Amino acid sequence: MKVMKELQSLSAAELENRLKEFKKELLKLKVEVKAGAGSSSSGKVRRTKKNVARILTLLQQKGVKRDK
Repeated sequence: MKVMKELQSLSAAELENRLKEFKKELLKLKVEVKAGAGSSSSGKVRRTKKNVARILTLLQQKGVKRDK
């Protein structure tokens, strides 16, 4: 849970920035998987999705209203 502790220490603005970064990375990884880049990318996709969910959870707990 090293990632969760790191994310909990960030402010709401920093979490928003991290969320954007993870979403960009997720898009890139999905393209790689579609292109047949291999199985190592599928593990990264799973981890990135979980990180996005973690950030969204933390933002909700902090009571931050987000524009989708």
